[in-house]
Amino acid sequence: MAGTLRPPWTRVLALALVLGLLCGVAHASVCKAENCGPGKDHTPIPLHRRLLFWTCASECDHTCQHIVTNARVAAALPVVQFHGKWPFHRVLGMQEPFSVLFSLGNLAAHWDGLAKVRARIPASYPLRPWYVWLARVGIASWVFSALFHTRDFQATEELDYFAAGANVLYGMYYTPIRVFRLDRDTPRRRSLLRLWSLLCAALYLCHVAYLKLVRWDYTYNMAANVAAGVVQNILWSCFSYDRYRTSRRTWAIWPGLVVAWVTFAMSMELFDFPPWFGCIDAHSLWHLMTIGPTVLWYNFLVKDANDDIAGTERLKA
Repeated sequence: MAGTLRPPWTRVLALALVLGLLCGVAHASVCKAENCGPGKDHTPIPLHRRLLFWTCASECDHTCQHIVTNARVAAALPVVQFHGKWPFHRVLGMQEPFSVLFSLGNLAAHWDGLAKVRARIPASYPLRPWYVWLARVGIASWVFSALFHTRDFQATEELDYFAAGANVLYGMYYTPIRVFRLDRDTPRRRSLLRLWSLLCAALYLCHVAYLKLVRWDYTYNMAANVAAGVVQNILWSCFSYDRYRTSRRTWAIWPGLVVAWVTFAMSMELFDFPPWFGCIDAHSLWHLMTIGPTVLWYNFLVKDANDDIAGTERLKA
């Protein structure tokens, strides 16, 4: 009989998790009541945090998350998320310091790519404007990513998601233009380019409108980005295989290598885990792993453009 009265270990663990979260809420509520109410002697907040909009209430929330986390770790219980996020240690007021750092690394890679495109691809090359805009959209995307990981507000989250969506969709947009050379000045291709441009613009507007006006749906947003990514990855993989098969040039396999690299990097999102040292989680590692392929990608675009120019000049000669 005694054995039948003992609750299963799964129920004990679930009860511990619930109690831990409730204790966190209670700690935060007490902290706010004691420190943040009218006439209370507020704990001073350093200037660099105030500049990032840390308030008495958010300071209480952050502090209590770590009180609960430390207690759970001491009791050999798993680390849990608060408000859908891991409890990170702040650096200079940044909520997720390594995600910010690696976002800035991606920004630098796109900035360097923009400089390479402008310096090494002649202005007369018809695909150059699309490559310039690829870099600009990438820069904007990673600026908003860095802002969001610095401070998570509704506005910074929306800007991050909309910019990331624009980045992925622009990748799907310009890929067929290069692969099928829709940039070439023929009536049929001009019509196809206009239709493709209108379709992609409409898709993006509908995507933003749905998230903003209908439902903020994380699952849908992820599915939409993955779908757009899969389309361009398939096209670039086929392009890479065909170019290498016909030219036997090593740099022709770079698109396929980038696709494989980025796909592996994205898989980090599937293996979420509590942050190492309270700072580095799977999401930040995903950002780290996309820096290298971005640099390689711009090197490919420059190489491909100059090879295309050289081939055109040979035909003219």
